[in-house]
Amino acid sequence: MSLSDIKTRIEAAAARHGRDPADITLIAVSKVQPLDRVEAALEAGHRIFGENRVQEAQGKWPGFRERFDGIELHLIGPLQTNKARAAMDLFDVIHTVDRVKLAHTIARIAEETGHCPDIFVQVNTGDESQKAGCSIDEADALVAECRALGLPLKGLMCIPPVDEAPSLHFALLAKIAGRNGLTGLSMGMSGDFEEAIAQGATHVRVGSAIFGARDYG
Repeated sequence: MSLSDIKTRIEAAAARHGRDPADITLIAVSKVQPLDRVEAALEAGHRIFGENRVQEAQGKWPGFRERFDGIELHLIGPLQTNKARAAMDLFDVIHTVDRVKLAHTIARIAEETGHCPDIFVQVNTGDESQKAGCSIDEADALVAECRALGLPLKGLMCIPPVDEAPSLHFALLAKIAGRNGLTGLSMGMSGDFEEAIAQGATHVRVGSAIFGARDYG
């Protein structure tokens, strides 16, 4: 698989469901990937990337940004409040706002700096204790709190349980977004992004299908 193959599959999935592929953002997930693979994607013209950890991104992206214009970075991993300032300095979009305390921290830093990345609220649609994300029951209140704080809220994000049909979780996320007047849906990864597109995904997060298997060493 390659970057061009994934883009072709996104276009085909969009066409099958009467959607404009231009409405679907491909986030190339570059976490734990060798720099040469990431550089190859940049050389091919891709500019939108996702990272899980602030520290790893800090070591990787400043150098690339000096060499390549127009890079857009998305944080797709859990964010600790003590890393919020560093994340806001580096990332253009944060997909993992999952609690009121983090929303308040982001709002405070945004007020201090005059800058705030776009944000998504992460919903734990599978109610998995080991996974980040607010509960389904808390989602509406967290969305309302983010809006009350004046944060640039773009939508919702989820990561379905590995042992359940992802489409059910994508449909649930779309339902929660719809009742809250949100259009952004960050959902779908290498194995299920076409199903996510069928349910309205606006941002798909694809890593290994573009770069190859990760080497966690």
